[in-house]
Amino acid sequence: MLFHTFSSQNERRNFGGSCFVEFQYCTLSRDKTIDIIVNEVNHWNNSSLYLHGDDMNEFWNTYKEIFTNGCYNNGKYGIVDMYGINYYSPQETANIIEKLSENKPRDYEILLQWLEKSEKFNGFYILGI
Repeated sequence: MLFHTFSSQNERRNFGGSCFVEFQYCTLSRDKTIDIIVNEVNHWNNSSLYLHGDDMNEFWNTYKEIFTNGCYNNGKYGIVDMYGINYYSPQETANIIEKLSENKPRDYEILLQWLEKSEKFNGFYILGI
């Protein structure tokens, strides 16, 4: 399984320490500027979805064509950066949901269910290792 959820940070630490890529909802209001959004990030939320570092290559090979047009913390956009901050707006999230539903890559159901809950947030982040 590529994606994991944890009920506590102790559970996450016991499973794999801190070697995770974190998928995190953006809880900032939609009126915030992109500069604020990509630079005011907190890590290790219990509502996050996690990808263990050992699975990064498989994720990259499977999902790199789906996670495009993320905003980095330098304000540039591109393909998912597994070692940095990637922000996906609500519109980009909708595009990703559509691509997942069409392509159905490995373990997409878990990711899709998590992303569908992001509608009440201001998109989401992928926070690299």
